Amino acid sequence: QVQLVESGGGLVQPGGSLRLSCAASGSIFSVVVMGWYRQAPGKQRELVADITSGGSTRYADSVKGRFTISRDVAANTLYLQMNSLKPEDTAVYYCYAGWPVSSWGQGTQVTVSS
Repeated sequence: QVQLVESGGGLVQPGGSLRLSCAASGSIFSVVVMGWYRQAPGKQRELVADITSGGSTRYADSVKGRFTISRDVAANTLYLQMNSLKPEDTAVYYCYAGWPVSSWGQGTQVTVSS
């Protein structure tokens, strides 16, 4: 079971970009799936994107074409590149590892506002 630490959140204007990182305390080589959830105030947690050990990805319809998930096995790090950000992307973003989920990060706040 790895420990996960997110970084890269912050305040950005609509149309801007952010890249979230999720650093794992150990090797992610054999982790079957890793991904990102988000939770906005008053809303349920929502799957944003995930990636399998084989490199297959899937995205929520709301972020397709704007977000890209990737992972660097050598660096034990998961990424989420977020472009063309919208106010409705505002949320706390959490990374996770494993399925069933065995590890969660602490979350990083993303705020999209002018």
